Amino acid sequence: MKKLFIAALLFVGMVSFAQDAAQPVKQQRERLTPEQRNEKHLKKLTTELNLDTNQQAQVAKLLADRSAKAQKHMEMRKARKDSSIKPTAEEKAALKKEIMDEKTATEAQMKSILNAEQYKKWTAMRDENKEKMKDKMKERKNKL
Repeated sequence: MKKLFIAALLFVGMVSFAQDAAQPVKQQRERLTPEQRNEKHLKKLTTELNLDTNQQAQVAKLLADRSAKAQKHMEMRKARKDSSIKPTAEEKAALKKEIMDEKTATEAQMKSILNAEQYKKWTAMRDENKEKMKDKMKERKNKL
């Protein structure tokens, strides 16, 4: 879900920059494949949390599963968008519940993989990233 949210933000940002030709063109980021993103995320978690090889393998599997689910959600969204059928309130609620269930399942799996200190660090990192995203959203909103 977080990746979808980031992708949506990037899309909105690119569209807004495309409208204003007076602003200097930003250098485009290299597009990473899901496997490359997972590997990059795993490396970051390994260095930040000091994961051992067993934990790395478990976290890599978890990241791959999350990535596959996110890809599935993106494809579903794209299919709905292409067909111009708006989801009903019930469908939106069901999707939101499914995403929240996946989030709690991921948290439970991370808690079982990491020790107490690592889990505490991981939650702090996650919360910090949430705050950064909120700040970026406010900045983008103020620019528009």
